[in-house]
Amino acid sequence: MSQQLSSERAGRRRASHGWRDALAAVLAGLALMIVTASLGLWAAGAAELPGNAFPRVVAAVVVMAVGGSVDLSGDAGLIAETQAGLTVMPLSVTLAGALVIAGGFLRPLRNRAVASTRELTGWAARMAAVWALALIALAALARHSFAVRPGDRTIADIGDLLDASPEVGFRADIALTLVFGLLWLAALLVLALLVSRKAPLPARLVRFQESVRPAAFAMVALLMAYVVLGLVIGLVVLVTRGHPAETCAVLLLGLPNLAWLALTLGLGASWEGKVQGPFGLPVPHVMDSVLRTSDGSTLNLSSLTQYDGRAWWLLVAAALLLPAAAFLMAARSPARTRPWQHAVHMAVALALTVLTICLVARLSAHYGLSLLGLGDIGGGLAGEVFLRPMLFTALGLAVVWGLAAGFVGSLLAARVRRRGEAEPAAN
Repeated sequence: MSQQLSSERAGRRRASHGWRDALAAVLAGLALMIVTASLGLWAAGAAELPGNAFPRVVAAVVVMAVGGSVDLSGDAGLIAETQAGLTVMPLSVTLAGALVIAGGFLRPLRNRAVASTRELTGWAARMAAVWALALIALAALARHSFAVRPGDRTIADIGDLLDASPEVGFRADIALTLVFGLLWLAALLVLALLVSRKAPLPARLVRFQESVRPAAFAMVALLMAYVVLGLVIGLVVLVTRGHPAETCAVLLLGLPNLAWLALTLGLGASWEGKVQGPFGLPVPHVMDSVLRTSDGSTLNLSSLTQYDGRAWWLLVAAALLLPAAAFLMAARSPARTRPWQHAVHMAVALALTVLTICLVARLSAHYGLSLLGLGDIGGGLAGEVFLRPMLFTALGLAVVWGLAAGFVGSLLAARVRRRGEAEPAAN
């Protein structure tokens, strides 16, 4: 009895000092996101932007990394018009903050079997309050405008004469950033509870942890394995092929974008894309070559191998890493779980993972200038870039791969499972 009372007191103490822990967790995650974004943008040359724009661009990148809304705007005088748009999530920045914030959320909850819904909700609410203030500050800072000088000298002179010198700027939408940023935090905290074995759950949800937690952990492990593999490849490219600044910028801003795109391509999924104008995607040269067409292209294993046969290694990586993830899932599941159940759990988890990748890894960007209704006259500045998935095909392939990998993983893990006892086979 005394031990139970002591445990309850400890739980109350942990719940009562949550504001300090919430502040520490959010500030640590935010600091790492800012450092990651700053280093990536510095490597990309953004430190040379005029008008003290660098900290504002950093703030905009962090806002986009948590799903916030940053709008682009243009102004080119009374007789000219600019059009600009940007939709992208720099997932290296996202991942850096997510790991730290999730760790800070779980730390006060470790080594406990059960927590009340009220305690978990209160702890999450304290973090959300601190996070909301940080989002408002970032969104308020993330605004700036730049003068754009057309490459064509004649067009530039006409623009100066008619007061039509174009400008493009960005501005974070505070309300939308607050909404999407809080949704991002909520999804992160839920995922942290699902992945961690030691995090407590409300008593009525404990019965779901045997089916959900192993699959969630396996998917996070799979995603992190692709990130680590991409980092190793990136470092090799950095050492052997030069262009260190460009490579570092890609690694610090968009490594998971590329790594998780590679996962979907290895499954056989296809993406529609286009690269037009001076702008490009932060992707390997072979991908840029496939997408740099006038009408858009389909990015998949077939189109990639037409330029570089080594693209088939994406299929090999998927064929090795997916069963490994399924093995990990099965090894963390109760021994009584049947192979067909592992297959279903893996299929559902992989489909949800691929859906998430398709939502966060898509991107689009465009910029154009028209003068006197003559269309794009940016002198080489106008361009368009987009990359979007063929969603339903990707999800269907994820289900098929998940079923196969889940069944194979359960067979591989049959002799290493230790949780529970297997049910006797039916006669």
